[in-house]
Amino acid sequence: MNEFELLYGYSSVVIAGILFFAIVLCSEAGFKVGCYVQARTDDEVKALTGSVQASILGLLALLLGFTFSMSMQRFDSRNMALIDETNAIGTAVLRVELLPDNLREEAKLLFLEYVELRVAIGQLDLTRQEARRSYDEKIFQTQNALWQLAVNATDIDPRPVTTGAFIKSLNDVIDTQGKRNALLQMHVPEAVLLLLFIVFVSSGGIMGYSSGLSGKRISVPLLLVSLLITLIVFIIIDLDRPKRGVIQVSQAPMVTLYDSLKP
Repeated sequence: MNEFELLYGYSSVVIAGILFFAIVLCSEAGFKVGCYVQARTDDEVKALTGSVQASILGLLALLLGFTFSMSMQRFDSRNMALIDETNAIGTAVLRVELLPDNLREEAKLLFLEYVELRVAIGQLDLTRQEARRSYDEKIFQTQNALWQLAVNATDIDPRPVTTGAFIKSLNDVIDTQGKRNALLQMHVPEAVLLLLFIVFVSSGGIMGYSSGLSGKRISVPLLLVSLLITLIVFIIIDLDRPKRGVIQVSQAPMVTLYDSLKP
């Protein structure tokens, strides 16, 4: 997690709840202001206010689509990274059979330990940084042990079609692990989320103001719109928070691989 991110440390439920109340309060404030200036506002200004409201709601829809697309794309990338890493490990485990006989059992045990560590860290909240650093250190040590085993294998059998194939698959395992870790740190920029929140609150204010100018309160539609906006924001934030929210990347492929490696 980037230490400069302000929102990531807070629950998506808390952020969505605060946003909902902010929209409702701004809408109510806009309604009171609209009622106050209603008598001094002519029909032309009221029509222009309606045009401004439509423009802000259009901007809101554009930002919603853009931000949802960003968060969904990152979620899909994390899904694919998990599948790619699982496939890479599975291929490397199969190529253990190409190693010299005296190294195969050790390699299988190291891969079993490695996959167990990857399953464990895959279920760990990103905010638990100390625990994740501890797992990362163990994973690094296991990778080094596997690499040293590959080096020892080349001394016994340097042929590229046997030990060479195993080394290539081991490289892929390390590369996919690095790619997956990098994707975990990629989020929708907070500047985009803050802009989205500002537009949300402003849209609530302009809808309340427009309602006040008409002199008629439309509480139920405004509350419904505010609730729908909040739910969409919750989904966007939740998709953008790996291992924290309701929507999470399933660890089933890695768990299945681990179960298949057990003696």
